[in-house]
Amino acid sequence: MSSETPESAHAQHHDKLPIRMLHDRVLVRTDKGEGERRSSGGIVIPATAAVGRRLDWAEVVAVGQNVRTVEPGDRVLYDPEERAEVEVRGVAYVLMRERDLHAVAAERLQGSEDSTGLYL
Repeated sequence: MSSETPESAHAQHHDKLPIRMLHDRVLVRTDKGEGERRSSGGIVIPATAAVGRRLDWAEVVAVGQNVRTVEPGDRVLYDPEERAEVEVRGVAYVLMRERDLHAVAAERLQGSEDSTGLYL
């Protein structure tokens, strides 16, 4: 006989369920946690330094069926103030709507007419 309770067996089953994003939702993994940063000149900027509104980059992990401009693997620019965090199997992700993204960086955009000519 198994020592598992019906509740623990049910919880283990839910840990293995596939996830599909809905509508215009985008799931991203942030590049780094909150903490100190380093400027391009090598100066360390502590996490407590007061800065204006700062946008962050993240990698797209999954998209809903109505998302048109980004694909999994793209890097996107977003406002960390406009986000909802979720944890899946111990990994933290950010969930947002496609309209909350400010920019996308991807190899597939190279040479397109709406590209800025800037590169990461």
